[in-house]
Amino acid sequence: MNTELLGALEILEKEKNISKDTLLDAIEQSLIQACKNHYGKADNVKVSIDPQTCDFSVYAERTVVEQVEDPVMEISLENALKISARAEVGDVIKVPINSKEFGRIATQNAKNVILQKIREEERKVLYNQYYGKEKDVVTGIVQRNLGKNVSINLGKADALLNENEQVKTEVFHPTERIKVYILEVKDTPKGPRILVSRTHPELVKRLFESEVAEVREGIVEIKSIAREAGSRTKIAVWSNDPDVDPVGACVGMNGARVNAIVSELRGEKIDIINWSENPAILIENALSPAKVIAVMADPDEKTALVVVPDYQLSLAIGKEGQNARLAARLTGFKIDIKSETQAKEAGDFYDYEDDEYEDEYEEFEESEEAEEFARPAEELSEDGEVLDLNEYGYEKETGEDEDER
Repeated sequence: MNTELLGALEILEKEKNISKDTLLDAIEQSLIQACKNHYGKADNVKVSIDPQTCDFSVYAERTVVEQVEDPVMEISLENALKISARAEVGDVIKVPINSKEFGRIATQNAKNVILQKIREEERKVLYNQYYGKEKDVVTGIVQRNLGKNVSINLGKADALLNENEQVKTEVFHPTERIKVYILEVKDTPKGPRILVSRTHPELVKRLFESEVAEVREGIVEIKSIAREAGSRTKIAVWSNDPDVDPVGACVGMNGARVNAIVSELRGEKIDIINWSENPAILIENALSPAKVIAVMADPDEKTALVVVPDYQLSLAIGKEGQNARLAARLTGFKIDIKSETQAKEAGDFYDYEDDEYEDEYEEFEESEEAEEFARPAEELSEDGEVLDLNEYGYEKETGEDEDER
């Protein structure tokens, strides 16, 4: 048993995460290369390695001839009989090769073949490891500034944080630990080239998955994200469990969960709203914290007119239009925001309790018709039968369909 070689292979397999079979294959190729350098050709050279004991043998397959013309490919009958007493002219016999007889140059070339194979496998292992983490968040250590870019150490490989993927307000210092989103992993001759980001919206989503168990388990879904890195993020959440409040789950007890994410994003504000399939409700939620009077949404054109109280107009639009801009990205609608006064002047909105209709409305409220509408369902039922109110109107418990009514 070649215990020294076996021990070396086990250490390499553990430290470099390179399989023993791959290393044995590299040794086999290096021995064949050494034979080629020593003899000039190695077409007939074979290498046999026992993976259990790491014992190996090198031999050349030579044809038995009466007169040798090519000593590399042929062997005389006299010499063949020394190896095998049953050798005959025309037979192919295995001639052992002593690797210790190889010259210094052949040995050095064999060593280079093994080292090259190890480096290639190490790069491949690193690439596969980080390629599996693409589109995910990892923790890295800031190493140094490369011009306007930043080098981030991810453990076994370095990543590059480009200038356009950095938040303008963030300043990094060496040895500082930060979380980054892996954008892309490329395989290059010098190893994997990893590009990371601090501005990508998915960074916020992955942080919520790590902090909020309900999001990680799929109970709460993040339906949409709109982000202006370093300033504000809006996310719309939905719960698949009616007993779980999606916003409350993301905020956490006393805001613990969302505050941990805000801290990681260095003070970036996060608005969490309820997702709705109804575009009008979704747009109203997206414009939070501003109050909304009315939303007129066109799902086909993906446009919406939003009416807000006069004193809420600036809040709805936000600083430099940020709130309206993020709401538009979050919902996918082109949103036009108007104050109540502007909407009335443009004829886009009318409050029927105002002006000339106010007296008429008050008169109706005091009329018998209004009292009839306000009567309990039991009083409105026929023959004492109770009427249920559903989304289509009144329906009798007796099961009569709408046509009969």
